[in-house]
Amino acid sequence: MNAPLEATETTLHDQVHDEGFAFVRGETMRELVGHSGPLKDWEAFAASWNALEPDTYLEATGRFRRRRHAIYAAERFGHVEPRAHRAHFQTLAYNTLQGDLERWFEPVLPEIASGPTMSSILDFCRDFFGGLSPEVPRWHIEVHQFRIEATAGAAGEPTPEGSHRDGVDYVLVLLVDRENIASGTTTIHSPDGRELGEFTLTHAFDAALIHDPRVFHGVTPVTALDSAKASHRDVLVVTFRAA
Repeated sequence: MNAPLEATETTLHDQVHDEGFAFVRGETMRELVGHSGPLKDWEAFAASWNALEPDTYLEATGRFRRRRHAIYAAERFGHVEPRAHRAHFQTLAYNTLQGDLERWFEPVLPEIASGPTMSSILDFCRDFFGGLSPEVPRWHIEVHQFRIEATAGAAGEPTPEGSHRDGVDYVLVLLVDRENIASGTTTIHSPDGRELGEFTLTHAFDAALIHDPRVFHGVTPVTALDSAKASHRDVLVVTFRAA
């Protein structure tokens, strides 16, 4: 890693360590992730959001989004390895809308789950989050592809559960694409509800890095700029929890 990039990563480490979060502009994040490995399938990676399946659990509450899910594991300095697909689970303490429920989502497409872009993103997370918690020998990793759509009659809700924590150690929220969308501002709050920062992910690779035990995060609803056209907000969420 070259000196300017090392300095940038050190600054981000300090921000997450000191404040519990950091926002990263897309050009910087792309460079950091690209240093971990190639991004040669990025176009196919981004296009895979067109193949997400409806979140049927959220449909039951009168809301709508599309998603896919995958699970990995990694040693502190080892390869990130895929694990058998299984349900996503959060307790009510962390998800008051859908906690204490085993939710099964369609898996991330195999060629995307094992492709170079996903591998580079996960390798970056392993090294970055591992540097913040060097005492953790092994990580449980979950990956979520989300597409939030807005229509003429309804705003899309990226975080229908409101400002929340995920019940993990670290979270990466990475923008993949947004089309015909207004708002969708990521907000960070202290446990007492005080706002600590906000950042709107507008360009590919714009990202938020979050120390989940320390801060809450949420995203404001999104609306269509032109109600006559399709609109979506595509993000990748990666969570790391000590195994």
